[in-house]
Amino acid sequence: MNYSNLTWRHFNNPACAGVLAGAAVRRGAAGSRGQGIWVQFDVQIGSLRQQSIVEAVRFLAYACPHVIAVADWVAQKAVGGSTEPVLPEGVPALRERFEVPIEKLGRLLIVEDAWIAALSSPYRRGSA
Repeated sequence: MNYSNLTWRHFNNPACAGVLAGAAVRRGAAGSRGQGIWVQFDVQIGSLRQQSIVEAVRFLAYACPHVIAVADWVAQKAVGGSTEPVLPEGVPALRERFEVPIEKLGRLLIVEDAWIAALSSPYRRGSA
């Protein structure tokens, strides 16, 4: 499979891979390793001028290069943005940006599901 330069850049050097912990962190995941794709986002919520914002994001993924690249891009772009459970860019635009084949569209929907789950989840209390 041919991957775009953007996909390779985020896949080979995922700046936001990892986990976050703490009382202000929300976690959400989707997919399963058995299905060949699993994505988890940890999102740290803060406030700026009395509005909730995304302060930091980390992700873990068991997936193809496209999914890992998209998850890394989403994690980077979300910082400083809204805590609404909506991707920074819609799935069709992400598919185009990363040149993801149409047959992999379902994998991008799993990224979206994990993102929505993270921002819809309650804070993880007592995490360290």
